Amino acid sequence: MTDTVAMARVDAALSLRRRARLRPGQGLWLSTIGGAVVLLVIIAIVAVHFWPGFDAYTQDLASTRLGPFIDPAHPLGTDVVGRDLLSRIAAGGQTTLLITAAIVVVNFLVGTVLGLFAGFFGGWADNVIALVTDVSLALPAVLLLIALSAIFGPSALLMILVLGFTHWMSFARLARATALSLRNRDFVMAPRMLGASSGRIIWTHILPHVLPQMFIVAVTSIGSVILLQAGLDYLGLGIQAPAPTWGGMILEGQKFMRLSPWQVILPGLAIFLVVGGTTFFSQRFTAESTQPLRKVR
Repeated sequence: MTDTVAMARVDAALSLRRRARLRPGQGLWLSTIGGAVVLLVIIAIVAVHFWPGFDAYTQDLASTRLGPFIDPAHPLGTDVVGRDLLSRIAAGGQTTLLITAAIVVVNFLVGTVLGLFAGFFGGWADNVIALVTDVSLALPAVLLLIALSAIFGPSALLMILVLGFTHWMSFARLARATALSLRNRDFVMAPRMLGASSGRIIWTHILPHVLPQMFIVAVTSIGSVILLQAGLDYLGLGIQAPAPTWGGMILEGQKFMRLSPWQVILPGLAIFLVVGGTTFFSQRFTAESTQPLRKVR
């Protein structure tokens, strides 16, 4: 009976190893497809801005609710007031992606700095930053954004600041763990004994080991940030009309879902392509980041 259990455990371990070996190859194909999809969407957004009939704001009441591929002047149709949907999707995509990039950059910088500080120095600094992290996790970003929007009014800057300073915890935790594991290594202790400053040690010897992990977290967080931003635009807490955003276009088109469903389907499809593409693209980096852990075990 014992031998049977042992053999079963060995078989299970071997099967896990085989699956682990297959994941990088599978992740490579998925990441290639996902990266290609995201790249094509970005190229299309940029190219549409040079389209001869690009106009995301002008209304044409004589051409309202045109379906896709009916009028060559409006390849993806028009909305309820005759605005060109292709132009609005491109303009909304530009706004959405720029705001997403700004939020991820703020998360990256805040989380990396606080995580390195907490992991390298420890002690009271680690306790204070851990307390700030717990408070940030307990603070609902949506409710905070609603309160601040009521005071200052909804805007892109307010969304960037709120989401940028309330979603950095995953960056900080990983940076802290990496700095904590490296601060007592020989290549870190040696310059410290020679009189190097803490800032120089962090910049030269610890930060290069942290940055690849931070890049992985940044890539994997893009999809969730886009979804969160689209949801806030849908709730009216982000960019205000008539400026187009993907979430705002879904809100506008929802009122006419039965008459012209493409007003909702097209921006929703754009969100799906970008979020799904970034998710698949991040699989490769996630698989590569776990390989050293398997070797150590």
